[in-house]
Amino acid sequence: MNNAFSILVVDDEAQIRKLLEISLEANQYKVLFAVNGKEGIAISASHQPDLILLDLGLPDEDGQVVLRKLREWYQNPIIILSVKSAETEIVKALDSGANDYLTKPFRTQELLARIRTALRNKITVNRESVVTFGNCSVDLSSRIVKANHEIIKLTATEYNLLALLIKNDGRVLTHQYLLKEIWGQSYADQTQYLRVFVAQLRKKIEEDANRPKFIITESGVGYRFNSG
Repeated sequence: MNNAFSILVVDDEAQIRKLLEISLEANQYKVLFAVNGKEGIAISASHQPDLILLDLGLPDEDGQVVLRKLREWYQNPIIILSVKSAETEIVKALDSGANDYLTKPFRTQELLARIRTALRNKITVNRESVVTFGNCSVDLSSRIVKANHEIIKLTATEYNLLALLIKNDGRVLTHQYLLKEIWGQSYADQTQYLRVFVAQLRKKIEEDANRPKFIITESGVGYRFNSG
């Protein structure tokens, strides 16, 4: 991947900023810094970074509020870095538009991998694209899904779920988001319903449904599509 990308770090901890500066610059990223939410929003607007690393514990404003303000206009990936590890905080951030969430302390190599994935999938999948992963291909214009060059039959709901995951390749989608998008608001709490359809999809597109490579479970939160 071409690493000529700019990354904005919004974090008030000097040690974290220094660690990220060293790690990111060593991987040829251009790094910008902000120490609070107001400064982060201002720099985002003026520099349009390719990706933002956002802390939730900012000194001037709750990071969740900053995230929602950014998502009013900022379209590029946002990865949350926070000491807050409660599922409610993670789900709230993802539902508000974060692409990913890592809790502090984090492993540098894992963060770099998440950044690469987010940047790789920064451009939305074109509706006419044929997306390939493993032995499968999905034609998003004709709604044809193939495995080993043979058409596989998906129900309308299975296809809609798969297409939604593919269009958000690399992004964690919460249970509530998937349920509302596919089935509607009244199904927002029916997580078991979602599990059944994910299991059905895995049987059709995964080489080993018990060890999925493409539809990845984010425990307690939702699912992530990984095209590889």
